[in-house]
Amino acid sequence: MSIIPPAPGEPRRPQGPRNPGDAWVVAETGEKYWGRFGAAGLLAVDPVRGVLLQHRVGWSHFGRTWGLPGGALHEGESALVGAIREAQEEAGVPDGAVRARFTRVLDLKIWSYTTVVADVVEPFEPVISDPESLALEWVPVDAVDERPLHPGFADAWPALRALLAVRPSIVVDAANVIGSVPDGWWRDRAGAAERLHERLTAWAVAGVEPGVLGGAGVPEALGESEKFGVLGEPGVRWYPDVTMVVEGVARKMSGAGAGVALEAGDVVVVRADGHGDDAIVGEARRLGAAGREVIVVTSDRELRTRVEALGARTQSAGWMRDQLDARSARRGR
Repeated sequence: MSIIPPAPGEPRRPQGPRNPGDAWVVAETGEKYWGRFGAAGLLAVDPVRGVLLQHRVGWSHFGRTWGLPGGALHEGESALVGAIREAQEEAGVPDGAVRARFTRVLDLKIWSYTTVVADVVEPFEPVISDPESLALEWVPVDAVDERPLHPGFADAWPALRALLAVRPSIVVDAANVIGSVPDGWWRDRAGAAERLHERLTAWAVAGVEPGVLGGAGVPEALGESEKFGVLGEPGVRWYPDVTMVVEGVARKMSGAGAGVALEAGDVVVVRADGHGDDAIVGEARRLGAAGREVIVVTSDRELRTRVEALGARTQSAGWMRDQLDARSARRGR
């Protein structure tokens, strides 16, 4: 690999074979954007230390500014995969150290940039593992504006910061969703619960389509909370925590256990010891106390009243089935 001589005091710049995505996209007005297939970056959020920022080397685009570890996507690569790959290459982010919370897309038609916002679930120290960084630091959220920021990140930061305060959690009344369609669930309730868990997991892995959890097209009551309104920001795809509450015979379902969701798409199963409604109310109370924006999926009127009294919002079993059916249809195309 040949090396371009660096500026004094800077790391050596690598020069050699590149991925086909490593190329400039030039707008008609002359602006240049890196990444033939678009680009993505990782905004890792640590609850104690803040967000991980990269001090960009001088020879890079907008060098010597602070931004996110990231770069050009490979052909056919998802933004989630690309952002993690780039963060591992540039900052040594370990496998399994972060869990996606949401993505936000800047779409310029000729080029797009996706910010992947992810919570740190296994604390780590960043490592400069290629020549593209002068420094990598955990920066408190309130101190980010004090740095000379990459212009693109500076433009995006106010919206990203507002979104960081939002943590949507979905609690699913499994019995109500399963029983909303006469598909033979009464003969094998545990099996029906397993099938619902599988479908919920596929839906959560793919992320919730922009606008589904808030904003236009969502029942007016869902917008009463400012944070629920933020959930509908255009271009934002959420990866919410999902809890599925099962009761009675369905508690014998296999293939899923109770616990804390770590990977994007994990669906926590709560096996109610008694009445499922009481367990759902308990989950809504617990999550609400933790500062989450709770959406309970049920068509049971009494249960809806109970959880709404706690500040949760509700969606019907039919809404959930429409979401799952739409996901299945997209996968079948």
